[in-house]
Amino acid sequence: MSDLRYYAYKEVGVRNRANYSYNQAVRVGDRIECAGQGGWDPVTGEFYKEINAQIDQAFANVDLNLRDAGGKGWSQVFRVNSYHVPLNNEALEAMVRNFRKWMPNHQPLWTCVGVTRLGEDDMRVEIEVSAYDPEGAKAAAEEAK
Repeated sequence: MSDLRYYAYKEVGVRNRANYSYNQAVRVGDRIECAGQGGWDPVTGEFYKEINAQIDQAFANVDLNLRDAGGKGWSQVFRVNSYHVPLNNEALEAMVRNFRKWMPNHQPLWTCVGVTRLGEDDMRVEIEVSAYDPEGAKAAAEEAK
């Protein structure tokens, strides 16, 4: 797996790598694959309690994660998987509002699932994405040399 480049953004990303043994993103060829991002403050790791705020922050954390891996953010996202506790109309409306905000020029594939539990007690949403980034892949390959 030496061709893979892993990334963990500052603060929460680095802390999660140390505490839970996983990274936030990986480059696989022309793609960036992101681990699920929750509605946590990216510095402190504290979760926002209100569902709209948590979903808004999860979208911001996905953007932070993509950019930390050398991508350009949501404009490159082609697939979104979201997991919700609970999955209700309020959560769906917040997701769609954020899709329109972060991706005004395209509509990705989306799988949306309601689950009974996520990784931490206060998590109500987790969003994972795949992004297409051929330019960033070339830059990452040059950096690796």
